Amino acid sequence: MALFSGRDSEPAENPINSLREFIFPVFKAKIPADKLKTMPRSDVAKEAKAAVSVFISEHKLDVNLLDQRELVTFLVNKLLETDEQQKAAAKDSGDAEKSPSIPFSIAAKISDIITDTASTPKAASAAMASLASKIAPDTASVVLSGGASVEAAKFKLQPMVLERIDTSAAAKMEREDLSHDLTGIVNELLLETRTQLNGIERQELVRQLLDDMLGLGPLEPLLNDETISEIMVNGPKQVYVEHQGKLMLSDVKFRDNAHVLSVASRIVTAIGRRIDESTPLCDARLMDGSRVNIIIPPLAIDGPSITIRKFSKKKITLDAMLKFGSISQEMAMLLRVAGRCRLNILISGGTGSGKTTLLNALSQMIDHGERIVTIEDAAELQLQQPHVVRLETRPANLEGHGEITMRDLLKNALRMRPDRIIVGETRGGEAIDMLQAMNTGHDGSLSTVHANRPREALMRLENMVGLGGVNLAPRAIRQQIASAIDMIIQVSRMRDGSRRVTHISEVIGMEGEVIAMQDLFTAEVTGELPDGRLAVTFKNHGLRPHCLPKAAYYGLDKQLLEAVT
Repeated sequence: MALFSGRDSEPAENPINSLREFIFPVFKAKIPADKLKTMPRSDVAKEAKAAVSVFISEHKLDVNLLDQRELVTFLVNKLLETDEQQKAAAKDSGDAEKSPSIPFSIAAKISDIITDTASTPKAASAAMASLASKIAPDTASVVLSGGASVEAAKFKLQPMVLERIDTSAAAKMEREDLSHDLTGIVNELLLETRTQLNGIERQELVRQLLDDMLGLGPLEPLLNDETISEIMVNGPKQVYVEHQGKLMLSDVKFRDNAHVLSVASRIVTAIGRRIDESTPLCDARLMDGSRVNIIIPPLAIDGPSITIRKFSKKKITLDAMLKFGSISQEMAMLLRVAGRCRLNILISGGTGSGKTTLLNALSQMIDHGERIVTIEDAAELQLQQPHVVRLETRPANLEGHGEITMRDLLKNALRMRPDRIIVGETRGGEAIDMLQAMNTGHDGSLSTVHANRPREALMRLENMVGLGGVNLAPRAIRQQIASAIDMIIQVSRMRDGSRRVTHISEVIGMEGEVIAMQDLFTAEVTGELPDGRLAVTFKNHGLRPHCLPKAAYYGLDKQLLEAVT
């Protein structure tokens, strides 16, 4: 299996994994059970941090801050296990017993091992195993229990599991059926190898094995967490997530770079692409539509990097954006009218500002009787209409042939009798083809572009037309843009993590050599609320919309005037 490819030898066990079980009895003795029932988690964490600091100081251990934090997390989680969980574990394992206390002298010996062999992990692991063999059998089992034991057991048992199952058949099984079969195999192997895990740990071991066989391994819990919107893997030991607009370090880790590369390969292989030294970067998507970017060595110096923009299972509408405070009531009405009266709209914003989310929301205003063609590098749009044709670019093959670009797809889309063309993102020479499509009867087309302000979006569009190899005078390019684009919507991710529409601007034509624009709505930050969120005011400039005649053609002029006055 790919998970074990490229491995020369088994990694040495981290001595910290054994050390934490020796600290736990000392820490537990400091907090009586009756006091623990009334203590908040934050107070327990403070006690754990103090206990770890004292232990490390007394025994002169060389433990970095990251390992210290992991020790504190382990102590808190283990101490706060409920009686119900312990009873369930006893019932599932059948022979679960209370962990015996460990003499503090043994902990001192372990601290000496870590200090003396800190520079040689293999020597530390060998010394730890030798010490464990001298401890009474019931005490030695404690060294292998706890959260780290699941990782150790997984590393030990996974090759044995793969020997006993048909991996090709397992890949076709439903997760529930495979879980049932895998549980039996794992229980047999635990008995054969005399590895002691309680019921909860056995369930966790089976879940991790299933995630590796059917899913994306360590990333599966993050993908299933609805509160996480983005996942950023910066090598095997550093996985960040975006939670409610804020970046934070998760506790998810991979074994090594080969493990990260294995997961990356599984992602791209599923959609017929590849990632290797000859093609070290790739845009892809998951089966649920989540967007993925992968870059590996030699381009990524510190190891493979995976960035996942998660597909939201909740459909974001203009009403939802209004509820979140991303737009005002008048702006929502204006955007509804703009979508229904077939304005050509360009959505501008920075990375992660919500451009695609807004595009999806606007697309819900499209009539179900229209034929829509979408063009994307990695398909992620969530259109609800029944008549949608989704097109996706294709990279070159190993011989460097067969590449299909955005320009190729745009030219082909014009022969498919579309009512509207939606380009996921305009970033190169395809800009000229998009403008020509908008100018040749495909009103109501939508696209996104990376820019910080509406005026900059027009400048970027002008520069991208030049990349298309079209020899046009600057004024001719601007005339093309002015006649094609009706409205620019600027979105921004603000410093409090929220995403808001900051400008709704109209393109009203040419004034000399310059494209003329007018702002219908803008957003202004007026302060900061006590909870840290920004106070934002949406300003209606009260201007007469340039698109009023087109809105009148569709019978929406009254609604448009109500929105802007």
